[in-house]
Amino acid sequence: MRILARLHQLPPRLAAGVYILNSGLTKAQNKDDEATAAAMHGLAAGTYPFLRGQDPKSFLKLASMGEIALGTALILPMVPSLVAGAGLAAFAAGLLGIYYKTPGMRQEGSLRPTQDGIALSKDIWLLGIGLGLVLEELCD
Repeated sequence: MRILARLHQLPPRLAAGVYILNSGLTKAQNKDDEATAAAMHGLAAGTYPFLRGQDPKSFLKLASMGEIALGTALILPMVPSLVAGAGLAAFAAGLLGIYYKTPGMRQEGSLRPTQDGIALSKDIWLLGIGLGLVLEELCD
């Protein structure tokens, strides 16, 4: 496993990392907002039932910490691309699961997003970056 990211891996890592880090920092700033916590928790728990018993504020805090950690891992070139890419791919798959299973996000009988689903469907690019990093490291 490489110690440092390759130069050509830095642009997609930085793009995804800055985006995710910002999302995590924003969630951290809103950690005491009950409405935000309830909305995020409700969306996630609707797809992933094991989250239903978790307190919404605790969920928001954990989600923010996870996004901050993942965003930082992607930005730092000393984190191996295999590790950062696997984390990104898993994160993106979880987001796409919410897109796929939440009613009203997709057009009937299709994977194409509705207007409401565009915000979640765009996370496919995160999955592509993550899988690209993983595959490059595994195939090299």
